[in-house]
Amino acid sequence: MKVTILNPKHVLFAGEAKSVFLPGDMAEFELLDFHAPIVSLLRPGKVVIDWETQIPIKKGMVKFDKNACMILVEE
Repeated sequence: MKVTILNPKHVLFAGEAKSVFLPGDMAEFELLDFHAPIVSLLRPGKVVIDWETQIPIKKGMVKFDKNACMILVEE
């Protein structure tokens, strides 16, 4: 899947991934290739890409559709 993580000033991550683990507003969850479309708020925590790359975030939101994951976060 294509993953993009943006904050208001720049791109934090852009690339391909097989897994994205997210700190959802209600609970943590994982997106895999061809997951069903979803929109969710995110709480402070870490986005983990392919079980290796960790990106700390403040609040934000995620949209996953057509095998593309767009994550918008605060600075």
